[in-house]
Amino acid sequence: MQPRDILHPRPEGLYCPPGDFFIDPVRPVDRALITHGHSDHARAGHGHVLATRQTLDIMALRYGEHFAGATQEAGYGKEITVNGVRVSFHPAGHVLGSAQIAVEHGGTRIVASGDYKRAADPTCADFELVPCDVFITEATFGLPVFRHPDAADEIARLLKSADQFPERAHLVGAYALGKAQRVIRLIRDAGYSEPLYIHGALAKLCEYYQAQGIDLGRLEPATVDTGTKGDFAGAIVVGTPSAFADRWARRFPDPVTAFASGWMRIRQRVKQRGVELPLIVSDHSDWDELIETIAATGASEVWVTHGREEALVRWCEMQGIKARPLHLVGYEDEAE
Repeated sequence: MQPRDILHPRPEGLYCPPGDFFIDPVRPVDRALITHGHSDHARAGHGHVLATRQTLDIMALRYGEHFAGATQEAGYGKEITVNGVRVSFHPAGHVLGSAQIAVEHGGTRIVASGDYKRAADPTCADFELVPCDVFITEATFGLPVFRHPDAADEIARLLKSADQFPERAHLVGAYALGKAQRVIRLIRDAGYSEPLYIHGALAKLCEYYQAQGIDLGRLEPATVDTGTKGDFAGAIVVGTPSAFADRWARRFPDPVTAFASGWMRIRQRVKQRGVELPLIVSDHSDWDELIETIAATGASEVWVTHGREEALVRWCEMQGIKARPLHLVGYEDEAE
């Protein structure tokens, strides 16, 4: 049996014919295996969803309790048989509950990485290397120009700016699931004990993270409806990137606009967004981590998806590893 007989792309997503299931389908299907809770991977309307407990909880928070016809929890490292195909979920290090999915059939193991990062992150389980025959890797930052600095150093720049400009609020744009909570925890780990102010769109997910034992410290709502702009002088405010484009952001005193993203490596993106303080904090692996991971899996074949596919395919070919792009559609990279 060839690997493409076990998994191959279809318009709905990555499909397993012998198991009759999809991984991270972009359209409603009968049976879906979900790697993590970001909306481009986890959609509502499937007949049956298999995912980690935390991903199921996050989907319920985002889409409502009845986001699927039925759900099933997958524990990390626990093997489950789906229509004769063995599957298992392993930590991806991306966000809380994120997983790589190993699919084994006919003596071949294929690992679908979903989104992953190798850097340490106290808000989710560390990435686990899973040896395999075929590795399906994301390539969000699959170009040599992307080499992420230490996230703690980026947060130190934020705190230094807050000290230098105590009369200004610092507004930090961060994606609602994963990035916001990681940034908050990094700020706490740097010794900042003052209240942090958050946009309302972050409240439910932050509460869930804290319920899962991830200490984010004291969080307060970032609203000035009952106060004045001066109330937030010297404050650090975390909100969704989209919130910075509306009137909400203009309520703060002479704000320093910051944005936490791997895309802040690209000056044109910084300029386009009008970001004063770019923070290169990514929840995806950079180029060095991608090629390190591919080599370490021992895979003889690599499939590259949602991102800068061509460069990684070329690197694999130069290493004597068979590789091809999957050209899957429907997955975003802007919101990371």
